[in-house]
Amino acid sequence: MTQKRASLESIAPTVEEAIEKGLEQLNLNREDVDVQILDEGKKTIFRFASRQARVKLLVKSADVELPSHPDIKVINPENKANQETLVVDTLSSIIDYLDIDAELQTSIEEQDDDRRPVIKINIEGDDLKFLIGKKSEVLNALQYLLSLMVSHKESQWVPIQLDVQNYRGRREGEIQKMARLIADQVVETGKRQSLEPMGASERRMVHMALRKNDAVYTESVGEEPNRKIFIYPKK
Repeated sequence: MTQKRASLESIAPTVEEAIEKGLEQLNLNREDVDVQILDEGKKTIFRFASRQARVKLLVKSADVELPSHPDIKVINPENKANQETLVVDTLSSIIDYLDIDAELQTSIEEQDDDRRPVIKINIEGDDLKFLIGKKSEVLNALQYLLSLMVSHKESQWVPIQLDVQNYRGRREGEIQKMARLIADQVVETGKRQSLEPMGASERRMVHMALRKNDAVYTESVGEEPNRKIFIYPKK
């Protein structure tokens, strides 16, 4: 049985500010919670167009006495099938509105830590490249919109990975291959190397590809949209 855990979602201009804000509301220390970064946010030169960071703080112990706060929720075991159906129905409405002839393929991917399972949904059809856009900007925006709509209906954040014609799957394979190749070069030369600027989801692919490599470690450096990963040799 899934253990019930108290949680709090926090929004602020940066991830660190969102974490600090959440800890203050919970009256807890950093070591008392697990942190899920739901959205790293995005800065632009126009303040009105900026997107704030969103994090979720999961209280580690069920015995902790928490202050009374309307945003503190208890996570119950989730009905994944119902959420998957909600995602499909919501995306189908968007697809119908755009007058696109497409087929939706879904799956649920369990995570290897305390994070919620990710509902993966792939759009298949003809001539759908416009749904991906340059550097997957359209795809990312559509995924974010879908996540917001579903999460609003569920009253909690629902992790969703949206794909078009398995673009992300192919891209993940390319990124992991590149990451391992550069990691080998870092080990051989003993010098750090950086990858091109990437979005949060693609940076995570690099971290995941190299997390079990005992010869190197990775670190994200910089500000969006130029945030990139450096690969360092372990000494």
